[in-house]
Amino acid sequence: MNRRAFMLSLAAAFAAPALANAQQMPNADTIMRRLEAPANRSAMPRERIDMREFKRRPEMRRMAPSIDIQSINFAFGSAEIPRSEYDKVREIGIALERILRRRPGSIFLIEGHTDAVGSDASNLALSEQRAASLKRLLVRQFRIAPRSLETVGYGERYLLVNTQREEWRNRRVTLRRIDDFVR
Repeated sequence: MNRRAFMLSLAAAFAAPALANAQQMPNADTIMRRLEAPANRSAMPRERIDMREFKRRPEMRRMAPSIDIQSINFAFGSAEIPRSEYDKVREIGIALERILRRRPGSIFLIEGHTDAVGSDASNLALSEQRAASLKRLLVRQFRIAPRSLETVGYGERYLLVNTQREEWRNRRVTLRRIDDFVR
């Protein structure tokens, strides 16, 4: 392999995760379409459950319209959303604002997730902090009503990539529209 080919392959190896991550950020319209989609199965009024129960029941969460946002880059072990990520959060804010204008009673669950590196307890705390961090930013910078946003952390419980190693795709948030399921 010549020097130029080696340098190009090295640059590509470093750029690939960032490019893959950048391509996965959905725009506001995509977020809206996913969150406004009909639920897999609507809960009848008597089947609605309280928020605490909803957070504990994966089968209920899977029925709610959702979208994984993998492209908000959380640094390893961090819940801080860097300024460089605010354009991505802006797309979420625009989508939620539009949905709330059309459906004023909408409630969204922000789920925080981590990769599997570290203890269960530290990953659970970190995932809760990530969800809370996004909620704070949406409330403060994008004026989303706090009562429309609930948060929960699941740590490493729902990995997208099943590995015990550091994996950026597992460090994500998931948004769900849950007003059809909670009372």
